[in-house]
Amino acid sequence: MLNDPLSNVLSYINNHEKLGRKEITVGNNSKIIRKILDVLNENNYVGSYEEIDDGKGRLLHINLLGNINKVGVIKPRFNVKKDDFEKFEKRYLPAKDFGVLIVSTSKGMMIHNKAKELKLGGRLIAYCY
Repeated sequence: MLNDPLSNVLSYINNHEKLGRKEITVGNNSKIIRKILDVLNENNYVGSYEEIDDGKGRLLHINLLGNINKVGVIKPRFNVKKDDFEKFEKRYLPAKDFGVLIVSTSKGMMIHNKAKELKLGGRLIAYCY
């Protein structure tokens, strides 16, 4: 039973990165998952992805680059003000300027550094390093 599709996809990516796989196919496909994959692709953590229709539903075929040490979901989804990112960087990332926090803002999904530049707050969704 899938309670959190985003968490399942990110743990699937994390496990296959540890095994050294270069591509995976996941059955969970939603708009938020595709947006997070876009953010990870922009920051060179995953390669491209494509949607595949297998007749039952739409699958995601993701190319892995081997650049991920750990990726995961942040639960509960904390609200973050534009000046409070440092506290969560210390909590979820191993070092300063190493890795990214993925934030859902009013301007869309982005990494925390870009949200800081645009002086936006939002909700923490995931982390990756």
